[in-house]
Amino acid sequence: MKAFIKSLSASLVVGATALTLTTAVSAASVTLRFGHLGAEDTAYQEGAVKFQQLVRQYSDNDIDVQIFPNGVLGDEGELFEQQIAGVLDASIINPGKITDFSETANIFSFPFLYRDAAHWNSVLSGDLGKEISHRIHAESGVTVIGYFGGGKRQIVSNKPLNSLDDLQGMKVRVNPTDPLIEAWSALGAQPTTFAWKEIYTGLQLGAIDGLLNEPEWIYRMRFHEVAPHIGLSEHDITVRLMTLSGKALDKLSATQQTAVNRAAAEASAYARQIQLKLDAKSEADLVAEGAILYPLDRVEMKRRVQAPLLAVAKKMELDDLYLRIQQAE
Repeated sequence: MKAFIKSLSASLVVGATALTLTTAVSAASVTLRFGHLGAEDTAYQEGAVKFQQLVRQYSDNDIDVQIFPNGVLGDEGELFEQQIAGVLDASIINPGKITDFSETANIFSFPFLYRDAAHWNSVLSGDLGKEISHRIHAESGVTVIGYFGGGKRQIVSNKPLNSLDDLQGMKVRVNPTDPLIEAWSALGAQPTTFAWKEIYTGLQLGAIDGLLNEPEWIYRMRFHEVAPHIGLSEHDITVRLMTLSGKALDKLSATQQTAVNRAAAEASAYARQIQLKLDAKSEADLVAEGAILYPLDRVEMKRRVQAPLLAVAKKMELDDLYLRIQQAE
């Protein structure tokens, strides 16, 4: 609750600046407030602006969107709490930040869930994506109206990764979730938690040997300066939820809801393509600055983690969804 109050106060402070972040507000009958953590040069912001443009177009200027980037309204957990309370209308959320509100959101913490980017895109844009949205809404009151993401997560290491044998005993910084801990333990690594802001120094000092991240953030955080060895595990492709408060949904007419859903679907697809392109560019930038890429045996990695991950999925009562995603065309 304290976090929510803090975020609400922040929203009041920055509310007057929203118009400087978006184009002029039209005489729309509905205004949606859209907050996210991304800077202006990220797929978050580009996707949000695309949504703003499309929803105006499809609603015949009956719906306007005010965008608040750069986390000015709070962190992702706070943004989601604001949506539950109906203070904020829309956001882009890391599903790992909302598992206290939705058990279903845990499905996105499973590594080796997708075969490739085409499979990932098919899951998110198809019936399984709709089912996940419905389940998250039932659990939290917030609706997933689109899926952003597209960063392919790799292993960043301060030592070479010539084969899977090099993972043995490697101290890998992971998010503290059961699927990640079980998977990387099965691969012989030593999963460990470590503060995000201390990773660079931890790699320098040998407190950790590596971490899991996508090229964009490896590059932005300059991790390759102290850990230039990147194992191409592609063990995950990031998913970010474009969400709409249940209270915001309730104030829209059926026609307006159609406009919002159509705009969200197109803006999400647009943002996913931007992120995939940015991911490839960032990988090329890393190589240009001296990073070394190591192909890894993903088939063998997936074989080793399959049983422990299925056990975790059963424990979370997500095994049916887990298997259906893996088997989806």
